[in-house]
Amino acid sequence: MSRIVIIGGGKIGKAFLLGLLNGKFALPSECAVVEQNEDARRVLAAEFPDVSVLASPPQGGDAIIAVKPGDVKQVCQGMQANMYDRVLSVAAGITTKQLESWLWPGAKVLRAMPNTPAMIGQAASGLAAGKNTVYEDLVWGEKVLNSLGVVVTVDEKYLDAVTGLSGSGPAYVLLFVESLVDAGVLQGLDRRVAKVLAYQTLLGSAMMLSETGLDPADLRSQVTSPGGTTAHGLYALEQGAFRACIIDAVDKAARRSDEISKEPS
Repeated sequence: MSRIVIIGGGKIGKAFLLGLLNGKFALPSECAVVEQNEDARRVLAAEFPDVSVLASPPQGGDAIIAVKPGDVKQVCQGMQANMYDRVLSVAAGITTKQLESWLWPGAKVLRAMPNTPAMIGQAASGLAAGKNTVYEDLVWGEKVLNSLGVVVTVDEKYLDAVTGLSGSGPAYVLLFVESLVDAGVLQGLDRRVAKVLAYQTLLGSAMMLSETGLDPADLRSQVTSPGGTTAHGLYALEQGAFRACIIDAVDKAARRSDEISKEPS
């Protein structure tokens, strides 16, 4: 019997598996991955020879649902016979109430929203508990998500906001970096050079935030001399409503997460 069963062998399911193994949370022999696609199973089995790679859910202690939102109800129905100790879902917009209604009576459900940097152990995740969970279940969920990066525990009503901010956030950041590279090319830089500069600018800025603990506005002010180049660049961003666009992007993504939970299943 597997200690942890991951339902879904896609990118996020594989990220969970790597995080659990690299973080020494579980041994390969204690893990199982359920993947319906035969080709994907073959690839996973070759990459993780000591992990059970299966076509249907086995008996196990805890389960992680890592499939697309539209597939969650069917997955839950397929888990009915196993009655796992806990179920952690990372499907966007699917509430703990929905999960509890699709699983067995009294199911202990946790809902999380990690983001794609989970693939390199640098996720930012939000975690919320269902009505049947106890403190130990929440601690378990935090440990699992800590294997992927950083986790914050929030009331479930805020998970749509987490989805809009950090769940979708990498796409906003990457679009900004793309734009920096294109801007460098427009100024005459070789694209390879522009990429090196843009990527390191992003990495260095993130590390300054992490290591200094200073507010972004404080760090920004340190770069902005009165009447200088940065001040003029920031003025152009404000003219283009850059700040408002980011706020609106998070709002629209959060609203979409809420809509998903209301769509017919």
